[in-house]
Amino acid sequence: MSRIEKLLEYMKTSDKDSFLQHALALEYIKIGNDEDARKLFNEILLREPTYVGSYYHLGKLLERVADFDRAIRVYQRGMEEAKKANDRHAYSELQGALEELED
Repeated sequence: MSRIEKLLEYMKTSDKDSFLQHALALEYIKIGNDEDARKLFNEILLREPTYVGSYYHLGKLLERVADFDRAIRVYQRGMEEAKKANDRHAYSELQGALEELED
């Protein structure tokens, strides 16, 4: 059974689990399924905007598909949430991604 299959199996009983959805989105990215990954990241962040790790990965995905304006907004929103949560590590990663994109 593949990782994707395992995650989908777990999600049958916990379909709104942000950790499982985030893990599944990362697996989708690995196989080039950016659209399903994007949907999962957006669902996570709409439901749980404090799930800070998803902002970075969604921003990177948006960069890959050349949606730079949206990537910038995602990084900025993630930085706001990281700051509220006093998550300096996440804030720093998001800030670095934003600065790299804006250069």
